[in-house]
Amino acid sequence: MEVEWLILADSAQVVGNKLYLLGGGWDQLTVNTGFPVERRCAIALSVRVPWNETNQRHTFEIEVAEETPGTEVPKSLIRGGGQFELGRPPGIPLGQEQRIQLAIDMNLRIETAGTKMVVARIEGQELRRIHFNVVPGPMLAMRAQKGSP
Repeated sequence: MEVEWLILADSAQVVGNKLYLLGGGWDQLTVNTGFPVERRCAIALSVRVPWNETNQRHTFEIEVAEETPGTEVPKSLIRGGGQFELGRPPGIPLGQEQRIQLAIDMNLRIETAGTKMVVARIEGQELRRIHFNVVPGPMLAMRAQKGSP
C-alpha cells in the first residue's frame, strides 16, 4: 500500500471519491494572537490499494506531532484514525490498484512555535510524513517588544 499524498488544508472533504480542498497545501502557520492557539484545519490523504488488498478491512492513523530537538520521540499533539475497506467494482481490470481518499477535520491546539509533523500510518506502519512550521507573526513580535502579554 502507498500513501500517495498527505496535504494540510484549511478545510477538506471527500465526496464521491473526489477531494475538495479549501486553502490546501500550506506548510507554514503564522500566529499573531499568542500561544497557545487553536486552529481549525484538515488533513487529506490518498491511499493506493493494491488489487490483492482490496475487499479487506485496513486501519489507518494520522498523527500531528511536535519535533523536539534532542529527543527521539516526538510529542503527539493530536492523533486519530479509523478503518477503510475498498471493494473491487464490476469490470475493473485484473490486478488494477485503486485509490481511496480520506479527509480529517480537526481543531489543532499549538502550544509553541517550531517544526511540527503529520504522520500517516497504515496497519501501524508509517508510510508518509510531512512537516510544517509554526512561526510568530509580526503582531506577536511587536507585542513581545512592547512587553505586553
